[in-house]
Amino acid sequence: MTDLRFDFLVIGSGTAGLNFARNVAKFGKVAIITKRELYESTTYYAQGGIASVLSSTDSFELHIQDTLNAGCGLCHEDVVKMVIEGGPNVIRQLVGLGVSFEKLSDEVSAENEGGYDLGREGGHSRNRIVHAGDLTGREIELALLAAVEREPNVQFFEHHIAIDLITMSKFVRKTDKDMCLGAYVFDKKTGEIHAFLANVTVLATGGAGKVYLYTSNPDTATGDGVAMAYRVGCRIANMEFFQFHPTCLYHPKAKSFLISEAVRGEGAVLVNSKGERFMEKYHPAKDLAPRDVVARAIDSEMKAHGDEHVYLDITRKPAPRIIKRFPNIYKTLLEFGIDMTKEPIPVVPAAHYMCGGVVADVWGETDIGHLFAIGEVAHTGLHGANRLASNSLLEGMVFSERAAKKAVEKVAGANGRSPTLSYAVPAWDSAGAVDSDEAIMISHNWDEIRRAMSNYVGIMRTNKRLLRAQARIEMLQQEISDYYWNFIVTADLIELRNISTVAELIIKSALQRRESRGLHYNTDYPQKDDKNFKSDTIVRITPRWLKA
Repeated sequence: MTDLRFDFLVIGSGTAGLNFARNVAKFGKVAIITKRELYESTTYYAQGGIASVLSSTDSFELHIQDTLNAGCGLCHEDVVKMVIEGGPNVIRQLVGLGVSFEKLSDEVSAENEGGYDLGREGGHSRNRIVHAGDLTGREIELALLAAVEREPNVQFFEHHIAIDLITMSKFVRKTDKDMCLGAYVFDKKTGEIHAFLANVTVLATGGAGKVYLYTSNPDTATGDGVAMAYRVGCRIANMEFFQFHPTCLYHPKAKSFLISEAVRGEGAVLVNSKGERFMEKYHPAKDLAPRDVVARAIDSEMKAHGDEHVYLDITRKPAPRIIKRFPNIYKTLLEFGIDMTKEPIPVVPAAHYMCGGVVADVWGETDIGHLFAIGEVAHTGLHGANRLASNSLLEGMVFSERAAKKAVEKVAGANGRSPTLSYAVPAWDSAGAVDSDEAIMISHNWDEIRRAMSNYVGIMRTNKRLLRAQARIEMLQQEISDYYWNFIVTADLIELRNISTVAELIIKSALQRRESRGLHYNTDYPQKDDKNFKSDTIVRITPRWLKA
């Protein structure tokens, strides 16, 4: 095994990871670990856009209030204010990197800074979504990637997956304040495992939508960062708040194709199998209600009528406008035989965004020294019990820049060099492990976890369902653990281990919260209970190497 040493180790190549790397590249050597190709991330598939106050009819106060309302009392107001006020600067930075956001005609361009065609999504009281057609995430990802690729200090490691974090207390000596030294990383092409050592390690691994059977996330979203951080003793917060996007395409040949909330922002309405609009029964904002409300409403309608999906109908809008505003959605739906300008789109809720994660402060620092968490993997306090649409890319940009400033300080150190890299760590030990001849165990357990989570820990929960899921996951985890320690690791096994840990954390958190709030709805406790539960849900373990 070869030790690879860097100043900065970035695990993940989405918005947060790339923007962090861009900001630190001039201050040291940077390694970016990514599980597939460089661009492959949740960012790449984000359709909607970035929420930012740019219009003369909008204000920071309104955006802050919308975020707090969506978060149902659990947002950290100082963080909300900081992120929202950073919005205009984020847009200017991205434009400077070459992102071409949609603009209005010259006659109305004076209404907002830059003259952007601002959209509206659920929970927003004003039009403030800056977008690049319906491929905003892809445009941002490619622009950031191009900028980082121009930096000579950055080295990319495609098709690599982090296995575990390397900490001082586990591999060198016990300390009162543990420190991260890097990570063991599996090379998917060669099967080799290397120790990537760094002065600063950054978790930018994204979310964990693959813990559920139906998700809008790419296959890479297996909760690796949360699982690794949990295993070394970081606090994990609010994992019960998993956002289900209300409108994922329902089609036997479609996989994880999201119908952006911006479609409802343009006037699309939800209808049941009888063609009846139903959202007015559930919320005054109707089809533009917050995502948790819309997802539960769809779930209720499906159960009431015995249907497998509902419909999203935008056919009353002019076809040229639909095609211009949603070119990728329009083109993709045509490939499945659906013309959204003439017929409603079959949709179903799907796991979309992890509002909880690794607890990080306003600089992105975690409980472990020299370890940062930014983007969807982190719990910063911005989202509370429910993320406001299009605040996620904004959060990733703001926090990655702040984390970069703090990380540069750590790398510089008192004498121009942090001491982290002076430590030696043991090689990865595969002694006694053999090649597996039972790959079916991995695929079978993967499927069981996702089905158990979807059936028992989905949009609507009960204590009985949660306990049933907990018992099942515990049994599967024992099987996975035995398998993990007896056989040579593979990428699939690493992800299975992580997804089982994420499932455990979601269930534990959901059982702790005996109320219904935001994205967590338990029919045994249908009311919000501010007296007892207006606080973050924290889950933490003491690693075995720290126990007496």
